[in-house]
Amino acid sequence: MSQKLNLRWWGAMGLCVALSAVAQEQPGDFQSRVPLSLSGEGPWYRLELALAVQLRASQTDLRDIRVFNAAGEPQAYALARQQAQATEQRSLSAVKWFPLYNAAQAGDTPATVRVQSGTNGTLVEVQPEARPQAGQAVLRGWLLDASAIKAPLQQLILDWSSEHDGFQRFSIEASDDLQHWQAWGEGQVARLSFADERVEQHEVALPGQSARYLRLLWKTPQTAPALTSAQLQSSTTSSQPSPLVWSQPLVGATAKPGEYSWQLPMGLNVERVRIELKQANSLAPARLYGRRESNQPWQPLGNGLLYRLTQNGQDVQQNELQLPGQVVQQLRLVVDERGGGLGAEAPPLAFAVRGAQLVFLARGTGPYTLALGNPGVSAANLPLSTLIPDYSPQRLKELGQARIEDAGQLAAPAGVAVATPVAPGRDWKKVGLWAVLLLGVLALGGMAFSLLRKPQAGS
Repeated sequence: MSQKLNLRWWGAMGLCVALSAVAQEQPGDFQSRVPLSLSGEGPWYRLELALAVQLRASQTDLRDIRVFNAAGEPQAYALARQQAQATEQRSLSAVKWFPLYNAAQAGDTPATVRVQSGTNGTLVEVQPEARPQAGQAVLRGWLLDASAIKAPLQQLILDWSSEHDGFQRFSIEASDDLQHWQAWGEGQVARLSFADERVEQHEVALPGQSARYLRLLWKTPQTAPALTSAQLQSSTTSSQPSPLVWSQPLVGATAKPGEYSWQLPMGLNVERVRIELKQANSLAPARLYGRRESNQPWQPLGNGLLYRLTQNGQDVQQNELQLPGQVVQQLRLVVDERGGGLGAEAPPLAFAVRGAQLVFLARGTGPYTLALGNPGVSAANLPLSTLIPDYSPQRLKELGQARIEDAGQLAAPAGVAVATPVAPGRDWKKVGLWAVLLLGVLALGGMAFSLLRKPQAGS
């Protein structure tokens, strides 16, 4: 009896394992599949998801997108909406420098100077208010004129006469009016010689703030060198939004004169629309509305003047409207027909959204396949910081690249952006498999309970 029970136990367990394996997602469970080609260094690869690819998904948030290897095993992946791109531009500027003298008995007291400047604020002359007598003047430091630099200062680069070797330590102060000074810390440069070796350090980091003037005061005035060159490195940082990806033109419908509507394939964060103006000399003040579902009220998204005019033999047009980026699936354009309108038929409309990337960890052997289009699956993406332990925006740029080998397999039919996605429904195949799995577990529990209740032989 015990041996038969063991056989039933292992048979039930084998059934559970087999059903679990069958229930795992397979490439054939997805409506669209396309091979990927890899380049660069792995094991992580990033794939730019074109809009045509995104619209093949059955879920707005792309939860039904997957990557499989040659054995049909799903790969760990993360989704990354493209962020704004920050660019930094650095420039190096030579600046004027003026000596600051003190009387020998003045000690560490900063020199008091009389300044003559030009109309643009550039220094012309810097002289001490009370000129020390001959032989009593001590070089206390240097005044740098940075008034021509409008960007934040990042680095100071100095050069000095060769007779002053060793370390040069000084304090750094900044001012915009030569009256009020703010401490910017301390700096150190060096020029060392040993045997035939020479070590030089000319750069000093600055706090990345703007200032018209810098004052360098040596810790020990007797060692202050004569400068031969002074340069300041500045930088400007600008944030550029990530590029937009545009759809193919959508065919619209006319509800009544001057009112047109379009149905998007799914709810999308639309940021811009482009309306095709077919007729020359068209002028149309317009308002754009949007909504998620047909039973919801229309919400205003933006307004503007659409036109296509011929001036001096050239075609000039403004056919785009900016949107706030909220999720919409239906758009309606209401045109003031006093400007002539846009015609009886709805003009084609293209929409733009921000790009997205898929990053996956290549496991197993290729070729790898991108699959999407399954309304019944749940989200399986990981955070980027989990997928890539040492993740950083710079690290993301250095990853290998994946590309869709044949983009034509995902191309939209002529005249429309994409086919309407399948509405979410119940995956009866998976439900049936899990039901059988549950029945197997219940049968296994029943056998164990029966074994516990049966009296032992000879008891």
